[in-house]
Amino acid sequence: MSRSMADRVEESLPWFRERLVALGRCLVLHLLVYPGLLCAALAGFAFVGLGFGAGALLLPLAVLAVRRMADQRRELATRWTGTVVEAPYPRRPVFPAGATGVRQWVRWLRADPATRRDLTWLLLDPVVGGLLALLPVALVLEGVYGFVVCANVRWMSSTGYGDWFVLMHAHYGHGGDLAAISAMGVGLVLLGLWSAPKVLPVYGRWTRSLLAPTPEVQLASRVRQLTETRSEAVDAQAAELRRIERDLHDGAQARLVAMGMNLSAAAQLLEKHPAEAKEMLLEARNASAQALNELRDLVRGIHPPVLSDRGLGDAVRALALDSALTVEVGVDLPGRLEAPVESAAYFTAAEALANAAKHSGGQRVWIDIQHRDGRLLMTIQDDGAGGADPAKGGGLRGLERRLAPFDGILVLNSPVGGPTVLTVELPCELS
Repeated sequence: MSRSMADRVEESLPWFRERLVALGRCLVLHLLVYPGLLCAALAGFAFVGLGFGAGALLLPLAVLAVRRMADQRRELATRWTGTVVEAPYPRRPVFPAGATGVRQWVRWLRADPATRRDLTWLLLDPVVGGLLALLPVALVLEGVYGFVVCANVRWMSSTGYGDWFVLMHAHYGHGGDLAAISAMGVGLVLLGLWSAPKVLPVYGRWTRSLLAPTPEVQLASRVRQLTETRSEAVDAQAAELRRIERDLHDGAQARLVAMGMNLSAAAQLLEKHPAEAKEMLLEARNASAQALNELRDLVRGIHPPVLSDRGLGDAVRALALDSALTVEVGVDLPGRLEAPVESAAYFTAAEALANAAKHSGGQRVWIDIQHRDGRLLMTIQDDGAGGADPAKGGGLRGLERRLAPFDGILVLNSPVGGPTVLTVELPCELS
């Protein structure tokens, strides 16, 4: 019997642990209201001071403080409530230096709709968000206070200290009153613990209603992103065409021209100097073989035949066999991807393998490719020294440009000392 009771207690521990964590998060979210009030006072003073000139100096500081607080709340709402709240701020324009640039920046901050929405949230959050987050905490504290009343009812009654609990009056020596207060205290504590995980999603939706981008902002951001990716795609295509033209001009074309000249010379020498003509014919044959190999390499650089014939999985396995490193490939693709997506993913893997062989200093690479929830997920990890940084440009920046037209996401985690993990996500469907 005691063992069965212990089992039930052990089974209930995760329930209490989960709700205690949620209760602590509610408390933190409520306490964050008070620094927000200070920010609201600072912002209000800055806006009022604009008419006197002093606000122009305080406004950037106040807006940056408000945005920092709003970003913190977006992050907590995303991590704690399961509601993703993205930042709505547009890219800052380039302003001239000096006082003129400062004035333009201040006007831009004042006209930004995101600034007005942040300030609206800052004024309303103490009333809505703060009280909402306080509700489970208040229920638990009120329940605990019931036990305090029961434990100290004699002292409270003798000193005149409030011995009321909710709507019940505790009398010393009346066991029925104390039992009812204790039962209500337990009920309030359990109600507070039960409601804490329920309150967090509601708080997240409240935060998203004011701090997330509006449909107009999302549309403008999407248009800007598509404009940038289109420009990058056009530039990348032009660069690829120049590369193909250069490779043809410097490689196969030059060999074909040389081969034609050798054949012409051999035709003139064939009757009088057959040995020399034979030597030129052999040179022409070697030049044709080299030109053919260069053309094949060029075609593979544009779109590898194995990718068209066998799909992404086998094409990446072929890359692994040609790599100087030891590469393990895991593929879970129950179907074929669209050709442009396959090509982007293939060349991303090829560039990542080349970077690992050239810069990582490692010996092994692991590639995992799978399709989940309408997205191609590809993870490439090496055991090298790490320290890769997309901000330095080079191949990593090229990978971002290659994935951008497909709304692809590239995430790099490369701490100094390694390992380097490159994660690629591409929205796509399987055929």
